[in-house]
Amino acid sequence: MAGGRKLAKTDGAGETGDGRRDLRLDACRGLALWFIFVDHVPDNSLAWLTLRNYGFSDTSEVFVFISGYTCMLAYGGALPKQGWATTIVRALRRAWEIYAAFLVLLLAYAALVWFVGGGTRFVDETNTGFFFREPGPTLLHVALLQFAPVNTDILLTFAILHICFPLILWMMMTSATLTLVLSVLLYMMVQLFSWQVPAWPSGELYFNPFAWQLLFVIGAWYAHGGAARLRPVLSSRTILIVALGYLAFSLFVALSWEFKSLEGLIPSAVTGLIYPIYKSHLAPVRLLHFFALALVVSRLAPPQWRGPIRPLTTAMIRCGENSLSMYCLGVLLAFIGQVLLTDVFGGLAMQLAISVAGIAIMIGAATLLTWESQLDRRGPRLF
Repeated sequence: MAGGRKLAKTDGAGETGDGRRDLRLDACRGLALWFIFVDHVPDNSLAWLTLRNYGFSDTSEVFVFISGYTCMLAYGGALPKQGWATTIVRALRRAWEIYAAFLVLLLAYAALVWFVGGGTRFVDETNTGFFFREPGPTLLHVALLQFAPVNTDILLTFAILHICFPLILWMMMTSATLTLVLSVLLYMMVQLFSWQVPAWPSGELYFNPFAWQLLFVIGAWYAHGGAARLRPVLSSRTILIVALGYLAFSLFVALSWEFKSLEGLIPSAVTGLIYPIYKSHLAPVRLLHFFALALVVSRLAPPQWRGPIRPLTTAMIRCGENSLSMYCLGVLLAFIGQVLLTDVFGGLAMQLAISVAGIAIMIGAATLLTWESQLDRRGPRLF
């Protein structure tokens, strides 16, 4: 993941220790945001173009890993010059930005649901009914990070991980290996004993922080010297073949969920080993699928950008630069798309129009945000 062409310093995560930025991180995040938006539109046939239907993992794993990676680049790289006090404040400020964005998104989400459904329609599909039936308790548990409408859950986990990042950074600086081992042990407690963070009114947070922290920590570890340690593994032809084989196996199993004729071809001994595949607990087969996918992509991705950046890549980078804002916008656009498919027309043409229009709006908004940020501070340049 490391080592692309570098850019001028910005305030967002994604910079290297010398204040420069790897464009590939933003491009990956931008593409992941497009995929997430398309996946969030219910009954959208274009979801077949995303990762969701072709393996055990999806773009959620990509997002969390890159978040840990960029946090280490931004805060760990700046630590020697800025010191602990400034680094901790910057990390906690980012956690507050995520939390504040989550609160604003909830208000906009609830207002939009009320506007189109009068507080009675779409409340179950969006899990916003509590806002209208029990506004007081709902707001209290929202503030305590215990309640989230549909498609906003991951922001709670991101806020928690960023709050904890100063501790993760201190542990990483003390002993990166020990930090990774402790992270794995915590993940194993989730798999063996179902450790969880409770949600309101019942259940647990969908993206269990005790489980998803592992990808976040691995991303930080990879940025903190882990890439050099893994270089023999990443360059191994044998490991690449194993990864490709696992991706092929994952593809076959995922397709069997949609095409029942394939389900009988999977031995019961195999299904007994891999099921259930819990996303909330980051099931091991999902984790392995992400690692296999990341290894293959790292072998295929160029180490440096060469030549002019094409418009499509530029659009992905712009969205990746403004990932938090674009995620929130994507949630609202996905709900609008759901309303249009339900009340206007649900055919393939409408699905295509909604998907293309939504991504275009995200690109336009991201470009505007980047342009605005460059008016008062030096921002990333693409060329």
